[in-house]
Amino acid sequence: MMGKFLGRLRAGLSKTREGLLRRINEVVGGRSKIDEALLEEIEEVLIEADVGVGPTTKIIEGIRDRVKEERIRDPDRIQGLLKDEVMRLFEECGVEGADKLPADHSPLVIMMVGVNGVGKTTTIGKLAQKYADEGKKVLLAASDTFRAAAIEQLAIWADRTGADLVRHHNGADPASVAFDALAAAEARGVDVVIVDTAGRLHTKVNLMEELGKIHRVLGKRIPGAPHEVLLVLDATTGQNAISQARKFDAIVHVTGIVLAKLDGTAKGGVVIGIRDTLDIPVQWIGIGEQAEDLRRFEPTEFVEALLG
Repeated sequence: MMGKFLGRLRAGLSKTREGLLRRINEVVGGRSKIDEALLEEIEEVLIEADVGVGPTTKIIEGIRDRVKEERIRDPDRIQGLLKDEVMRLFEECGVEGADKLPADHSPLVIMMVGVNGVGKTTTIGKLAQKYADEGKKVLLAASDTFRAAAIEQLAIWADRTGADLVRHHNGADPASVAFDALAAAEARGVDVVIVDTAGRLHTKVNLMEELGKIHRVLGKRIPGAPHEVLLVLDATTGQNAISQARKFDAIVHVTGIVLAKLDGTAKGGVVIGIRDTLDIPVQWIGIGEQAEDLRRFEPTEFVEALLG
């Protein structure tokens, strides 16, 4: 099963992997030793893959130290050294567990946020399917009331996954929908509530403040809620995703990131940049259109699929 998943992950990361390894081979080809010029070119390769300047500097410094300490000269060792240093970076950041159901209360309340077009509602549907497959009763809250299409899309996912749905009319107060959803969840013995929110532009101050209102209302109805605030980011935006994350985190304290559309980008290195730059774990990654293509992020598997 793990081999099958690693194959799917490798395929999902193919654009990033092929671009990265091709450039590494181009840089290493014809070299007789590992020297400073080679390391500078590897640094450029990582930055081009959207790893980010800060994380790239740490990775290159780690490789430089090992080359010196172990007296490594063979350029063919670069890929292995790179793999080791990326893994070490993840280990230093720490890897928190995702969405564990709190022992002292139920339901688990997950608030989903993200800008337009990142695949947030689709991600909600995939999450609902995963929880349903685990035998949990799920309720979806249609708090994106600005677009009738968003409510209808969520209704389709609720029907497809067997989840309950709480919805109001188009244009209703989003926080009111969220409040009513928690009341319904408690009355019906629901295990997991997933709250959709409008795909607002993170530069619009008034709309971001509304997210804060939804967050506060959830906490008033169930103390401690939301237990998770998951930010859906589009991997194809590269380093711009980090800027988005900072702005959302300032409003609603993001607890985890869902990085969608990894299969459609050569910028998959942004996973490394996000985890090193932000104190927010990447919890889920999307590597395809099917529900099974939304996977919990495991650094070891990611690094193996990317550089193994």
